[in-house]
Amino acid sequence: MELSNLFVAGGVVMWPLLGFSILAIALIMERSVFWFRVNRRQGRVVRDSLSLYQRNFDAALAKLKQNADLPIARIFLGALAIDQATPDEFRLALESIAQAELPSLKRFNTIFETIIALSPLLGLLGTVLGLIHSFASLQVGNVGGTETTAVTAGISEALVSTASGLVVAIFTLLFANTFRGFYLREIAFIQECSGQLELLHRRRHQPLEVFNASTR
Repeated sequence: MELSNLFVAGGVVMWPLLGFSILAIALIMERSVFWFRVNRRQGRVVRDSLSLYQRNFDAALAKLKQNADLPIARIFLGALAIDQATPDEFRLALESIAQAELPSLKRFNTIFETIIALSPLLGLLGTVLGLIHSFASLQVGNVGGTETTAVTAGISEALVSTASGLVVAIFTLLFANTFRGFYLREIAFIQECSGQLELLHRRRHQPLEVFNASTR
């Protein structure tokens, strides 16, 4: 059966399924580009920034500003922007800014979940509507005639919508779970790097505390 015939056979629910598939492909492309950029650059940026932070604070800031499109760079910049922060204040700043970055990492998750949940239901609805239409055309008393063949063909065509809904849901679920894995790994990476930056900040802040205590 040709694609156009499949679309017609699926009934009216094929239109929202088509919209879901186009929307899913567009969002998958956006998230793929986002995670490719993040995973390709952030490791090197963090290593260079932490190394520069120990030797040249201004150079570390410049490095982070050059890569401000990365979530980890924005987190570091937000915490380092606090002038003369105590270790506790610095830790709280890292945690609060990291929380603020979570929506950008989980972007479109709700839409993916909606598509995954609704696509099979729409497919099932299309099948039910197709079966209703097929049996409505069947006349009692002509069970062995040509109408039975038409009903059988109608039933097989009605299942097209269910298959289409499952295909859209499975395709979206595959990528949604992949992005969820990237998200969980990114959270662990942010926590690890934030801990390293916090330790460096404490070491940088300790001499000032010792000096202030000695002058009292």
